[in-house]
Amino acid sequence: MVARAETLRTHDDDPSVDHMVQLHDVSWEDYERILAIRGDRSAPRLTYLEGTLEILSPSRDHGGVKSFIGRLLEAWCLDRGVEFTPYGAWTLKEQREERGVEPDECYVFGLEKPERPHLAIEVEWTRGGLSKLEVYRKLGVGEVWRWRKGVISVHLLRGDQYHPAVRSEVLPDLDLELLATFLDRPTASQAIRDFRAALGGHSG
Repeated sequence: MVARAETLRTHDDDPSVDHMVQLHDVSWEDYERILAIRGDRSAPRLTYLEGTLEILSPSRDHGGVKSFIGRLLEAWCLDRGVEFTPYGAWTLKEQREERGVEPDECYVFGLEKPERPHLAIEVEWTRGGLSKLEVYRKLGVGEVWRWRKGVISVHLLRGDQYHPAVRSEVLPDLDLELLATFLDRPTASQAIRDFRAALGGHSG
C-alpha cells in the first residue's frame, strides 16, 4: 500500500495517459450534436468552455480514484445517516454561459431534487486540461472537490468565484484528509472496511 500511495502522488500526468484532446472554435450547436451522438454512454467525457471542447477518455487509474472517493463518501454517509443520491457524470450545461461539464462523480444530499448537484468531484489525473473550476463557476454548483497527486482540495462557490476551504460545507464533519489516506488500498471493499474501522476511533 505504501508503493500504491507513492504512485498516486508521483504518477505520470501527461495528457496522453487519459487520452485527452481539445478542439477549438467549436460552436454550441456542434457541442450539442456531439453530446447527442455520444448518447448516454459515460465516456468519452465532454467539457465545453467558450468554444473549446475537451474530449477525455479516462484511464483505468483515473476511474479507480474517482470511484474509491465516491464509495468512501457513501460509506461515511451511510454510517452517519446522511441521505444522499449519486448522479455520476450528470451533464451540466448552460448555453448562455457557453459552458458544459460532466463530473467524475456528483451528489445531491437530502430529499430535494435540485437542478444542480450539491457536490461535484473531479479527479485531475492529467495536466493540461481545461480548468474545471472555470467551467463550474457559472453553472451553480456550490462545492467542488478536486483530487490531484493524492490530495483532495475543497472549493466553495461564493458569488461567481470558487474559494479554497479547509473542509467541506455540505459534509462539514467528513475528514477528507483521512479519507484520502485509504485510496491506496488494492480493492474498494478493503478501502471501505479500513475507513470504517478508522472512523470508529475518529471524531471527524
